[in-house]
Amino acid sequence: MNENLFASFITPTLMGLPIVLLIIAFPTILYPSSKRLISNRLVSFQRWLISLILKQMMAIHTSKGRTWSLMLMSLILFIGSTNLLGLLPHSFTPTTQLSMNLGMAIPLWAGAVIMGFRHKTKASLAHFLPQGTPIPSIPMLIIIETISLFIQPTALCVRLTANITAGHLLIHLIGGATLVLMSISVPTAIITFIILLLLTMLEFAVALIQAYVFTLLVSLHLHDNT
Repeated sequence: MNENLFASFITPTLMGLPIVLLIIAFPTILYPSSKRLISNRLVSFQRWLISLILKQMMAIHTSKGRTWSLMLMSLILFIGSTNLLGLLPHSFTPTTQLSMNLGMAIPLWAGAVIMGFRHKTKASLAHFLPQGTPIPSIPMLIIIETISLFIQPTALCVRLTANITAGHLLIHLIGGATLVLMSISVPTAIITFIILLLLTMLEFAVALIQAYVFTLLVSLHLHDNT
């Protein structure tokens, strides 16, 4: 049972070679670019949704922050697509891997921090020492603020990994319990199956919400440094 429980989190291989790169690249085919003068309904809906999210996310940014708009929209589309595809049976979710989420969070966080030190040096340094701080507590406060700065990318990736992993584990456990209860008590199995359906619907919402939250937090880090 323990082996099957975490089997979906093991990186899939084909002939001994990891195929995670193919899985990561797969969501790109879900967003086709129409070459027609009049787009179909799917492409029109995708463009409208992307434009809506982009306007809401970029409203607080300056001109320097808006240069990240393409990267942020690519990020939210990628995370949302991989999260949704990971809910399909016998599929692999790359965002359950802490290493991959760190690979997304650290470069974006480092880019925002470097941009802040480059364009707003005084304001960035002022975050380490708020105005009116007592002199005896200055060294300790600088250490605390430095730790809080470097822990931001870890918090980003751990939040995404924990939420997606917890949802997958719950679905697996309740699904297994439903199969076992079918031979013991059919009414109880039906109730458990209804709970499983409701949880699956919740996980679809969580998959999109976590993609939005991850991108929004990156956007807020960028806003603080531009």
